[in-house]
This record gives sequence, structure tokens and C-alpha cells, in this order.
Amino acid sequence: MPHTHLGAPRRVTIAAAALWLVGVFGPWTPATARAQPAAPQAPATGPAARPADVASMDAILAALYDAISGPSGAPRDWDRFRSLFVAGARLMPIAHPAGAAAQARVLTPDDYVARVTPMFEQAGFFEREVARRVETYGSLTHAWSTYESRRTREDAAPFARGINSIQLLNDGARWWIVSVLWEPERPDVPLPAIYLPR
Repeated sequence: MPHTHLGAPRRVTIAAAALWLVGVFGPWTPATARAQPAAPQAPATGPAARPADVASMDAILAALYDAISGPSGAPRDWDRFRSLFVAGARLMPIAHPAGAAAQARVLTPDDYVARVTPMFEQAGFFEREVARRVETYGSLTHAWSTYESRRTREDAAPFARGINSIQLLNDGARWWIVSVLWEPERPDVPLPAIYLPR
């Protein structure tokens, strides 16, 4: 059956369609996509961080070690501890159960607090960084932070040492801890020289 036109046929060109899309949605370019505001990072719980604690990588790592250290029975500033972490952060000690493969126990900052508080009530715990190796790409930093743990600051020798593998984010305004995966030194896995103080 023949098709009857009531007027001249209208042609929609690619250029016209593109102009219509620009009029409706505005121009899109990679630069436009990057300009969209990102959702602000926020700590999982607790108040805002002390500005001095998150002003640099050195500062946030020092705050991490300081927040968990103290004499037996002394309350820790857990709000300060929580304020160092990005929302959704994880802390993961590596365990070696007898006869089983190595396992990572995945904890939130609150899980960590609940896990260590009874131990800190019974014994002093002072942990400090003794060496660090760092790699950075863009906003991402990975720090291999070698630690020593003591019962008091004055102890001549640590009762434990190991490596904290720490992922950090610098969002341009402050530093955040995204994850900490750590493993204590064992007799069969001594710390390599590259992770020891020089």
C-alpha cells in the first residue's frame, strides 16, 4: 500500500542529533567527567581527625602507632584511632593455625578495638616503626612498615616484630588508612635485611 507524506520528509542528521543531546544534557568530555564532585571520604565512626594526624604520611603512621600504644590498663584514644581510617577500612592479621594454611582474619576498626582492649587491660603494649619502604602512584601509597612491640617503652628488646603492609589514600585534603595487613616475624620466616633499619 502506498505511503502518503503530508509534507516534505524531515531528515535528522547526526549533527542535529548531537546538537539536541548537547542542549538537553550539556557537553560531555573526559574533563567534564572528572569535574563531577566526588563523595567525601569519612571515617567509619567517631569524630573528625586531628589535622596534625593526617597532614602527611609520616604523621598518620605515627598516629596509628601512638593510638594503640600505652601501659597496662591505660585507656586508648579509640576515637583518634578510628578517625585515621577511611569508611570500610580493614585490618587483617595473618594467622598460621597448626596444620593449616595461612589465613587473613578480616577486621573492621571496631573489631580490632574489641579484640585488643582486653589484652591491653592485662599488659602494656608499645609498638613503634623501625623501618619503612614506600611506593606511591598518584593518590595511592603503599608502605611496608617494620614494627617492634614492647611491654614498656624502656624494654631493651622487643617481644615481637613484624611487618605492617599499609595502604594509604591521599585525597588532596588529608591522608587516610585504607587497609593494614600484617604478619609477625617467625623463626622460620625472619625479617629480610631490606625491611630492617639501615
